[in-house]
Amino acid sequence: MTRVGNICPACSRSLISSRFDTTFRLADGDERYFFGIPASLCEKCQQLYLDPDLIELLEIPDGRCTFAIETDQVLVSEAWSSADY
Repeated sequence: MTRVGNICPACSRSLISSRFDTTFRLADGDERYFFGIPASLCEKCQQLYLDPDLIELLEIPDGRCTFAIETDQVLVSEAWSSADY
């Protein structure tokens, strides 16, 4: 897998780069949940692109993304600010 820039390799439209809460189904049927991972999304193709190094780090090389939603930045900000107390 090659690194994806700001353009969708399938349709050549711009990608939305953000943080996403995701679910990945592994080959053995187990599911893994990740929160706030950096990725890029093509709205047209509904394809989520992750950095290959991140896929390796998360240990999901054969995983299939079954759910992704953009992380609520307000809640993330509030969580970090409340952790400072």
